[in-house]
Amino acid sequence: MAETTEPGSYFVANYPPFDRWNENAVEQVFSAFDAVATDAALGLYLHIPFCRKRCKFCYFRVYTDVKAADVERYSDAVIHEARLVAAQKAVQGRVLKYVYFGGGTPSFLSVKQLQRLVGGLHESFGWNEAEEVTFECEPGTLAEPKIMALKQLGVTRISLGVENFNDSILESNGRAHLSNEIFRAWDWIEKADFPSTNIDLIAGMVGETTESWQETVETALKLAPDSLTIYQMELPYNTVFVKSSKDNGEAAAVADWPTKRAWVDWAFDRFVKAGYSISSAYTLVRNSKNVEFRYRDMLWEGSDLVALGVASFGHLSGIHYQNKTHWDDYLAAIDAEQLPLVRGLVAEPRELLIRELVLGLKKGSVDTARLRTKFGIDPLIEWSEIWSELCEKGFLKPIENSNSPTLTRQGLLQVDSLLHQFFDK
Repeated sequence: MAETTEPGSYFVANYPPFDRWNENAVEQVFSAFDAVATDAALGLYLHIPFCRKRCKFCYFRVYTDVKAADVERYSDAVIHEARLVAAQKAVQGRVLKYVYFGGGTPSFLSVKQLQRLVGGLHESFGWNEAEEVTFECEPGTLAEPKIMALKQLGVTRISLGVENFNDSILESNGRAHLSNEIFRAWDWIEKADFPSTNIDLIAGMVGETTESWQETVETALKLAPDSLTIYQMELPYNTVFVKSSKDNGEAAAVADWPTKRAWVDWAFDRFVKAGYSISSAYTLVRNSKNVEFRYRDMLWEGSDLVALGVASFGHLSGIHYQNKTHWDDYLAAIDAEQLPLVRGLVAEPRELLIRELVLGLKKGSVDTARLRTKFGIDPLIEWSEIWSELCEKGFLKPIENSNSPTLTRQGLLQVDSLLHQFFDK
């Protein structure tokens, strides 16, 4: 792995990698929807692709400068898609265990638009029994009535995309909000008393210094969220930063990996000293008994995930799939009463084992006994050489007789760079 931050994706979000998904698997995805349901837990992901402004490091499917009519058109399509999905044999009658509103910017929608969308979704997918309903927010799109509406609509975990508290850094990286909007929104969020609150930060944004990073961490600490998510800045190919660097020949001034790891390490120390505990390579929690990540934990352990919306990713009966990735194509499929599938991948049992192994390691420790029972392969034996090598390099604590290999802090801070060793060639 290069020490400088080069263009490309660093974060491991799934296995097998997305570049192996293809159109040829779509028919098998249709067949999976038409088959008898599995006994896996079921979650729902809804993609809201609207933003006030595109961040310069963003690589998601988002649309800016949209009109109210566009939001209504999209909401109608998602509600319609929910009906189509809920009627499938593999989904019919199943209870949602978790719901996640992601984007884009879900909080881009007005109160009336949110109420209309959620009301329509409830006709197909009620989530009154869900263990967690997460909603992502951008500070500048919030107002106190909207936050209260989210609470009334059943949101249990609200996640605020802060990224940084330094206005100059926010502007340099194309964020739509400034720090005053963060503090104003946080006051409203605290008053609403959600069961769980989260703040997102990014270490190593363009313009970041050790001093500015430490100021951001100290400010986040004062807000005392129930959980905190810290990502290390990367430069996926389809971002404004990378495209601009190709045009002008100047790479975006993102901190190198050793610096970013050192900054996150310092942040972990500060939060742990304040009573937080480390929940994964990216998350800290204030009270581990009250804060859970049902979306993360169930998804990483093989739950089914129904995906609604343009370009969204789902998982059903061991098969990965993605919805059509362009606005017109997605809407046309819904208008034609079709599931808007564009590509998929039928994973082999071994690939599903690797997926749960590498994603589990991102939490710092993985229960290999559970994986051995589920897949009939002992990960400790199957990848014994890799475990030994990770121990020798100081990335993994000595395993001895444990069924739960545990990363050291050094390993945790660069876990995504270690996971490829477990991939099949």
